[in-house]
Amino acid sequence: MNATAPATPPPAPVNPNPNVNANSGRDRTRLWSVLSAALFIPAALAAGILALSSPAASRCVTYGEQCTSGLPGSLFLWSVSVGVVAFAAALAAPAGRLRQAALAAQLLAECTGLLVILSYA
Repeated sequence: MNATAPATPPPAPVNPNPNVNANSGRDRTRLWSVLSAALFIPAALAAGILALSSPAASRCVTYGEQCTSGLPGSLFLWSVSVGVVAFAAALAAPAGRLRQAALAAQLLAECTGLLVILSYA
């Protein structure tokens, strides 16, 4: 008779980084950063078209009435420039919390830029 107990498998390792797939071992933060930067221009165009479809904007374009001074350029340029810097940081930073923070800053800046466009209407 065998008096030894059957061997149990070792516990699975805990993945400390949720953006790294445990099976492939790759960090997807750069992919998400590039994807969100590439989709910002079409999203900005769609937000602009949506803003132009408001009654006040269409009245301004059609009749030249109720026109406002313009898009708040300083806030929009600030958000786009922060997004570009965060995009560069997300691409250049080593894998870890710094890259994740840069991606979060990039997404926040891009959303701010889109909200500036949408709030103009």
